Amino acid sequence: MLAKITSKNQLTLPKSVVNSVDKTDYFEVDVENGRIVLTPVRIQQADAVRAKLEALGIDAQDVVDAIDWARKNPA
Repeated sequence: MLAKITSKNQLTLPKSVVNSVDKTDYFEVDVENGRIVLTPVRIQQADAVRAKLEALGIDAQDVVDAIDWARKNPA
């Protein structure tokens, strides 16, 4: 089965190949012995939230402090 890469480095996977793995929107991409290997992954929304909190420098204690503050100051 052939797939052609576009000038923008985009590749369309054949439907029969995609249907043979669990449904996913993301693939881990590796190069092994000169071959491109795609591994389906499922990114959980909780993982995305944790990554965002880490990027913002918000830790567990910040969350606890925010909850305590909100409970003391109802809207």
